[in-house]
Amino acid sequence: MRRLPIGLAAGALFLAATGCGSSDSSGSGGVGASGGTTTLKVGVIPILDVAPVYLGQKKGFYAERGLKLELTPAQGGAAIVPGVVSGQFQFGFSNTTSLLVAQSKNVPVKVVANGVASTAEEGADFCGITVKKDSPIKSPEQLEGKKVAVNTLNNICDTSIRESIRKAGGDPSKVEFVEMPFDQMPAALAKGQVDGACTPEPALATVKAAGGRSIASNFYDVDPNLTVAMYFTSQQYAQKNPELVKKFQEATIESLKYADSHPDEVREILTTYTKIPSDLLDKLTLPHFPAEPDRASIERLAELGQQDGLFEKVPDLDKLLP
Repeated sequence: MRRLPIGLAAGALFLAATGCGSSDSSGSGGVGASGGTTTLKVGVIPILDVAPVYLGQKKGFYAERGLKLELTPAQGGAAIVPGVVSGQFQFGFSNTTSLLVAQSKNVPVKVVANGVASTAEEGADFCGITVKKDSPIKSPEQLEGKKVAVNTLNNICDTSIRESIRKAGGDPSKVEFVEMPFDQMPAALAKGQVDGACTPEPALATVKAAGGRSIASNFYDVDPNLTVAMYFTSQQYAQKNPELVKKFQEATIESLKYADSHPDEVREILTTYTKIPSDLLDKLTLPHFPAEPDRASIERLAELGQQDGLFEKVPDLDKLLP
């Protein structure tokens, strides 16, 4: 078993050093407030999943509640968790597994809103295990002894890929996971630097445009309605700033609902924070953006995390979820 990412393990150290408070000492709860508007720093990942918050900011859902978001890209949830705990960010976006790992280590994170979910359609999900054009690998069990790219180790990508391999009759312990940003995965596949990759959109469309293939819907293999990621804050920030948390939560839920019913606008907003070519926009598979997390699917992720040895103790979902 691989060690937990250093950034996530450091979350507990941030607690002692900072008290996991906000970076703002004015009492506003954000990084600054002027003219009735509070600026909130939010750690995000530059992938399709976070389109709703970009869209919600553009549509004024946050501004209507006196909020302005400062959206800062990061490689993955394992890096965003300690950033939120330390007060670098007031809110963050993280895959569910990284949040479960954090909670199991008593890192004081609290989910405030849902993020993104599987499409519930096998073979038509917004994330897939991809291989390059002409790869001899046709099925997940053939990844045994191969290198597979994930954005951060011990997160939802390798957890779900292991499950896809198990379901196909393979041994997931024989796979070597390699860390790299999502946007570097298509090139790494094409060059043969890795044999497979965990590619959510827009990386999935990029791989397919180059002739690559998806050999499994790894999120679907965990649960057809898998809650893939969620927005969260620190417990202390939530206790000190309940009104700001409520406003962020309400605006995010409104943004999720809007994104789910306006797919063309989701595709268009993606061009403002990723490098996806415009000719690939129509080829994107969009995820679902439910207003509420699916607890049963999160429980399944927790079971798999236990099976894979990610947790020192079982995560407490009642403390983690809204």
